Amino acid sequence: MIVVGVVLAVVVVALSAGFALSRSGGAPLADTVPPTLQVLPAEPTGSYRAPVVLRGNAIDAVRVSVGSVSVTPDPDGAFEIAVPWAPAVEVVAVDAAGNQSGSTVGTAVTLPRMRAVHVTAHAWSHEGLREAVLDLAREGRIDTVQLDIKDEDGVVGYDSQVPLARESGAVEAIYDAKAALAHLHDLGLQVVGRIVAFRDPTVAAWAWRNGRTDWVVQNPSGQPYSSHYGAIAFTNFAHPDVRRYNIDLAVEAAQLGFDGIMYDYVRRPDGSLNSMHFAGLTGTPAQAVADFLAESRDPVHLAGAHLSAAVYGIASTRPDEIAQDIPLISRSVDFVAPMVYPSHWNSGEYGVANPNAQPYDITFRSLRDFQAVTANTGATVIPWLQDFSLGVPYGDNEIRAQIDATRDAGIDSFFLWNAATRYHAGGIEPVAAR
Repeated sequence: MIVVGVVLAVVVVALSAGFALSRSGGAPLADTVPPTLQVLPAEPTGSYRAPVVLRGNAIDAVRVSVGSVSVTPDPDGAFEIAVPWAPAVEVVAVDAAGNQSGSTVGTAVTLPRMRAVHVTAHAWSHEGLREAVLDLAREGRIDTVQLDIKDEDGVVGYDSQVPLARESGAVEAIYDAKAALAHLHDLGLQVVGRIVAFRDPTVAAWAWRNGRTDWVVQNPSGQPYSSHYGAIAFTNFAHPDVRRYNIDLAVEAAQLGFDGIMYDYVRRPDGSLNSMHFAGLTGTPAQAVADFLAESRDPVHLAGAHLSAAVYGIASTRPDEIAQDIPLISRSVDFVAPMVYPSHWNSGEYGVANPNAQPYDITFRSLRDFQAVTANTGATVIPWLQDFSLGVPYGDNEIRAQIDATRDAGIDSFFLWNAATRYHAGGIEPVAAR
């Protein structure tokens, strides 16, 4: 009996162990291993409107997604996905069991060449001036037009729907923005819209009349700061509503189809800083100006346009004179556009005895300086060049000298300024499209 009992006990134990082993060995273990995700660096796009194309491998994944956009990888895991531009994108790979792997990828935009001329709103509405500019494009001399959005008088040149532009009386439907953009784009041209930011007598006067005195740059006695620009000319770059107005105009223009937004007069008035008061300013004026551009960057980019700032030629060496700190500004824009007009330099600047009479020398040397101070900021340099006479007659040769100097500095883009929108075609050599 004892032997039989022992045998039975052994059998029961063996059966129990076998049953336990069969349960543990037969049931599949839960899959907790995420797919292997490798994403290649994103190729730069040519526009903030162009999609970002991402490629890589997602081994064992059944789906690769960026936001609401998803694709099914090939059997070997290879995938390609195109998504709208964003400063950075999060790629997520998911396997059949729901396990996820993620990777954040930065994006970049490579700007096209821009050989441009300045065109005012009134010039665009004038058939003769408009056709002369379009002839430059047809002849291959320019590939970009800079068209004013808001000018030095604070006038918005098309039928803007930005509430403050309408309420302040800034809107004048001088040209049809959609028609102008369609015309220029049909010719294969880029269009950069210029917004004169803080020199804005229209909004400054409106704000002062309506009790919003903190929107206006003041003198120490609390009156509007008076300068050679007029009795009341500059809005306060430190005020959030003033900033928002300019950003709203920029975003609207980008959504209409302007390829780029360039802020001009993105600075304080010239003159002694002790004679000015900026209500609400914390920190330095230069920091506030740079902060405004930082606030503008993502809204403008997400609306589809690149962003730039026109800056004084002297700003690379004298940033406090007009509150333009070039290294700070450059961190928030795609390019800076220094106004390196030869007529605006003093004798001896950059070792050039007579800058106005030596357009090649002063242009080349000043641009080299701007390239040095913008190095490693992510911004490039595209200059404003002079196509007007001030003290020295300027014609084809002087225009060509500045363009040659720009090219020799390694820059293949430029903007030409003439306030009357009349340009010396012979100074701009035709080039092949690209």
